[in-house]
Amino acid sequence: MSTHHILQIETATQVCSVALSANGDTTAFRDIDEPNVHAARLTLLVEELLRELGLSFADLAAVAVSKGPGSYTGLRIGVSTAKGLCYATDLPLIGIDTLAGMAQGFVERNMGHDAANAWLCPMVDARRMEVYSSVYDQQLQPIFPVAANIIDGQSFDHLDPDQQLILFGSGADKFEELFADEKNVQVVTGFKNSARHQSRLAYQAFMDKAFVDVAYFEPYYLKDFVATKPKSQPGPL
Repeated sequence: MSTHHILQIETATQVCSVALSANGDTTAFRDIDEPNVHAARLTLLVEELLRELGLSFADLAAVAVSKGPGSYTGLRIGVSTAKGLCYATDLPLIGIDTLAGMAQGFVERNMGHDAANAWLCPMVDARRMEVYSSVYDQQLQPIFPVAANIIDGQSFDHLDPDQQLILFGSGADKFEELFADEKNVQVVTGFKNSARHQSRLAYQAFMDKAFVDVAYFEPYYLKDFVATKPKSQPGPL
C-alpha cells in the first residue's frame, strides 16, 4: 500500500498549527498558541516538520488547509500559504471545514465527556457573545449547519430536555459560567484547534479526490471583515 503524506495547516484561531499525516494518521505536528504569530512562524513550522521526518515536498501527496469559519486574518494567511505551496510544487489542495475538524479532534481526544448520545457543538470565538458554530452527532454527521450565532441563556431551550449538548472550542470557554446550572448543556474548556485534527478528514478527501481549485479557492469567512478603529490616545494633561 502506498503511503500518502499530507501537509496540514490550521490558522482559523489564535493557534498557529501545522501537521503531517500518513494515510490518515498524524505523524508529527507543531502548535503555537500565541497571538499574531501566523505570518512569522507558519512557513518555518512547515520546514521544521519536513526536516524532522526527513521529507521534502516531492514526498507529499497533497496540502490541506482549514478553510473556516474563523479569524479573517488567520484564515487569509493560512490559505494564502497553502495556495502558494501548491502553486510552487504542483500539489493538489484540500479545504477542511474548521468546525468539522474540531469535532473530529474532540472525538479522537475524548475530552472528558461521557454522554454517548451527546451532540457536539464546536465553537470558534467571534465578537463578544457571538460564535461561529455547528452541531454534530457522535458519528460526526451534521445536525445544524455552520452559522454565526449570538449565544445567551436561552439559546438551547429548543432542545429536547434529554438531549445532551457539549460546547467546546475557543468560543465555548466564555460560556462556562452561563451554562453552569444547565443539566443538558456541558461546556468543556481548554480545547485548542490543531492541524492534527484534520488527518482523517484530509486523507478521506484525498482518496475521494475532493480537491479545490488552487486559483479560485477562498476561505469561508462566514462574515465580512469589519475593521475596528484603535482607541484614541489621551492628549497631554
